[in-house]
Amino acid sequence: MSKITFEVCVDTIQGAIDAVNNGADRIELCDALGIGGTTPSAGLMQRAAKLGKPIYAMIRPRGGDFIFNFEDMDVMMHDIDTCRRYGMAGIVIGITHENGALDVPKLEKLINHAEGLGVTLHRAFDVTPDTSEALEQAIELGIERILTSGQRETALEGALKIKSVIDQADGRISIMPCSKINPPNVEALFKIFSVIEIHSSCRTLVGSPYTENAPSMAPGDDFSRHITDPKKVKALSDYLSSLA
Repeated sequence: MSKITFEVCVDTIQGAIDAVNNGADRIELCDALGIGGTTPSAGLMQRAAKLGKPIYAMIRPRGGDFIFNFEDMDVMMHDIDTCRRYGMAGIVIGITHENGALDVPKLEKLINHAEGLGVTLHRAFDVTPDTSEALEQAIELGIERILTSGQRETALEGALKIKSVIDQADGRISIMPCSKINPPNVEALFKIFSVIEIHSSCRTLVGSPYTENAPSMAPGDDFSRHITDPKKVKALSDYLSSLA
């Protein structure tokens, strides 16, 4: 079998560099992964585009739900223009109605505006009340892939739902599992279903020197942050390579 495409989501340029240097095949570029990811800056896009791997940029103007009004849409359209300007290979989007169903007209508008770029439907899919309907809508829209944890917190917990979506898709669209993906989990997942690509953040929480050097100026845990862990990226990449 050919190597499964390994996508790593990052929110810093160092994270992108570490992901690419340790085996990532594609990057999902975001800001603020701590709130699920928002649109990265133009500077981050410009720099990441030089890394020699396909970069898909998150198009999400804020955290929280995936219900966006027409002012938000205007922002997202301009952000898509920025993606094109700085050489992004694609975009990652998701918009729903208040009941969680995909907002097809708004998604279609973004997709049409992004003509020539690839499109991933993000985990807005996981809040839809009817994944069967959402899957068919995504296929009709011409979306390349759906990112999903099977409507559960982790891919392992949602594995049976992921399998049902894969079975229904029947090769018409790629289903890309995500959330707490690591070698032991992937091994367990691959006993349940087969996929051509997976997604992981490979993150590790690190503290800040502030807490050691000036504890009185660093109350609580405000300066800790997650980083893309090169060891986790390499471990997962090596595991996937071993399956090929």
